[in-house]
Amino acid sequence: MIDGRFADLSADLDRVVRRGGRCTFLSPHLDDAVLSCGSLMAGLAGHCEIVVATVFTDSGPPPHTRAARSYLRQCAWAEADRLYAARRAEDIQVLDRLGARHVHLGEPDALFRMRRHACSGPWRRIPELVHRYPTYRFDIARGHIARADRSLVEKTAERLRELTADDSMFFVPLGVGRHVDHLITRAAGTRLGGRVLFYADFPYNRSHPVDQRFVARHNLTPATWRADAPDKEPLIRGYASQVEALFPGAVIPRVAETYYRR
Repeated sequence: MIDGRFADLSADLDRVVRRGGRCTFLSPHLDDAVLSCGSLMAGLAGHCEIVVATVFTDSGPPPHTRAARSYLRQCAWAEADRLYAARRAEDIQVLDRLGARHVHLGEPDALFRMRRHACSGPWRRIPELVHRYPTYRFDIARGHIARADRSLVEKTAERLRELTADDSMFFVPLGVGRHVDHLITRAAGTRLGGRVLFYADFPYNRSHPVDQRFVARHNLTPATWRADAPDKEPLIRGYASQVEALFPGAVIPRVAETYYRR
């Protein structure tokens, strides 16, 4: 029975759920939607159709940058393609437990995206010279989308429009932490129109500020969803390849989810 429990987040969301509509969560990577929205998704399960559309779900061929190699070590995997195959399988298993449908768009993660016309030549011996984002700190987390990636925004938005239904709600990352993949997903989400809720990217919102200029420009107001939900942590732990890299000591804090509504 639906008792208006979602109205505090959004009257639009409550109406979509009451009508048995569709809630589509845009996830930059193969865990972000559950990390940030897993508690709400568990609350929605059984009341409406849930779709998780993940944009960046693949890696790329070696040689890899130092940043990519560091990430592979963090995840305790030697080969990127095998890691991402495992991550896709994890995502499917977690979403199946939620009764959610997965959509993997197949774009390579920023760590592995190469410059155009850089697939051969002696400069490939220095991977940083042929990748769009040579470092994590000064490129990926800088918040500046590479020129060659700008077409990805409209391409992604067009593919996401195919998931729009008459009674549909989109959940879009706010881009906390300024990771370029999160910003590309956010930009694509803002092109969809209709009913949209933005979510604060967890766990990055525990150490990075919210982009207040974006919040003000879109006239957004924050709202929280319960912090005491016991069903979220097991979902997060379903992404076993990522837990140690994201949470030191594999200790997952239980905090309220934050959403931003128009």
